[in-house]
Amino acid sequence: MTIPPDDRSFRREMATAYRSGWHFIDLATAIPHSGDSLMVTVFGEPVVVTRDDDDDVRAYRCLRRPRGAPQPVRCAIRYGMIFVNLDQRDHRLAQPEEPEPRTISATPRSA
Repeated sequence: MTIPPDDRSFRREMATAYRSGWHFIDLATAIPHSGDSLMVTVFGEPVVVTRDDDDDVRAYRCLRRPRGAPQPVRCAIRYGMIFVNLDQRDHRLAQPEEPEPRTISATPRSA
């Protein structure tokens, strides 16, 4: 028999294992028009998914602090489905540095 995990280890496991991935929210057809929004709970945190005037879908974490501004959450639409990632670490794609073009001076054989 195993001992059930305490609350602290459960929260740590949720933060490391589950929040760092992309999670399905709903189909993109759930918010078809600009100004539409959808409120969901992901791992106990309320998340609002909205479609803005430019028809871009954005997601925000609703903070429970008084006067707290909504915190943006990474959001993507793939195959008509909305996914969010609650991981707060910066996962910007690193652009590979292009090597500087080298110029090679060559002397013709006939010279």
